[in-house]
Amino acid sequence: MPTDLRPLLNFLDHSPTPFHAVANVAARLRDAGFTRVDEADDWHANSGKYFFTRNDSALVALNFNQPPQAGLRVVGAHTDSPCLKIKPNALVANHGCAKLGVEVYGGALLTPWFDRDLGMAGRVVINHGGQKNVLLDTARPIATIPNLAIHLNRNANKNRTVNPQLELSAILGCGDAKSFDLRQILCTELTRQHADLTGLAAADILAFELALYDCQKAQIVGLKNEFIASARLDNLLSCYAGCEALIAAGECNNRHNYVLVLNDHEEVGSVSSSGADGAFLESILLRACGDAANMARAVGRSMLVSADNAHAVHPNYPDRHDPNHLPQINAGPVVKINANQHYATNAETEAVFRRICAQQKINCQTIAMRTDMACGSTIGPITAARLGMRTIDIGVAQLAMHSIRELAGTADQKLLIDALRGFYEFDEWPF
Repeated sequence: MPTDLRPLLNFLDHSPTPFHAVANVAARLRDAGFTRVDEADDWHANSGKYFFTRNDSALVALNFNQPPQAGLRVVGAHTDSPCLKIKPNALVANHGCAKLGVEVYGGALLTPWFDRDLGMAGRVVINHGGQKNVLLDTARPIATIPNLAIHLNRNANKNRTVNPQLELSAILGCGDAKSFDLRQILCTELTRQHADLTGLAAADILAFELALYDCQKAQIVGLKNEFIASARLDNLLSCYAGCEALIAAGECNNRHNYVLVLNDHEEVGSVSSSGADGAFLESILLRACGDAANMARAVGRSMLVSADNAHAVHPNYPDRHDPNHLPQINAGPVVKINANQHYATNAETEAVFRRICAQQKINCQTIAMRTDMACGSTIGPITAARLGMRTIDIGVAQLAMHSIRELAGTADQKLLIDALRGFYEFDEWPF
């Protein structure tokens, strides 16, 4: 395994939910000299390194070296991925098995969730010496969703559809619903993971936001180690790259103002207090700038690189791609373009990014969807609309997007970090 990828694989393995991803990015930023500030504090930006979190699942980091009005270089990504979330009253039982009822989050490919070793992770709110939020990760398989044997469904390989209500309940164990108490399970797991929660009782569990995840570790695959296979590559690859680029730029170049925003809920439309269509970034930047006039001046000299993975051309389905726009894995970051503004890229921002890539000697690819196929979107257009900031949408090429296990290139991660760092450090700023 390439040694420089070990930190990335570790980040992927230990970020099964947006809550864990933000906690891991926050720890990395602290180690790099950033100070956490509470949004409720009486705070105003001076030169220095700060970060803020909201809902434990979104983060904004600032490294200011000039007055904000000099302009901001902003990198954005999202922390969430399609998954199966556990319902509030999740335990059901029939025919000798206890099961967890789930709800599909985002546009998940459902068939890959069958026959997987599933762990459970998320955020639990407890009353233990006062109300507090704690993270939970079973770090081991506790459930599975078995396929129906082909002998009982001879058409299983022909245009299969999945009824999420009836077919996606995860088997937790043998027994009836009375044999399992979900809050007691959570209590046992939390006590095992957190030494300071000794004495925690099931009655202390107030509420939870939990999801199932594949326990298979991130792995380097391919005959020549060409690929990263892991859950949640969309979009933890961009979160990791943005964080590393921010830290690297701050260590070597203190001439500009750098911002990193990691939003939650992109996979379900971004409409939330911690999503791109909420006021989190806008609120932080307004306070940093001091007033609306200074913020308008800052935005006028700023640009956002929205990083979210792009579709690589699938060698088994090349007809699903526009023949003149065929991004390949390990061939550099992909500029996303859509005439109907599902991506925020325009000629001006594309030109800046291509100049940066050329300066870094990085190949730059382009994607546009087939005209007869719908296009996805990301945080770029939403953030651009809320702030009025110049924006480009980019990402590394990947396969199996929204599957429980996705595939990207080992070379592309460094190329993305270098491109984002180049954006932060770019001196020929045209704005």
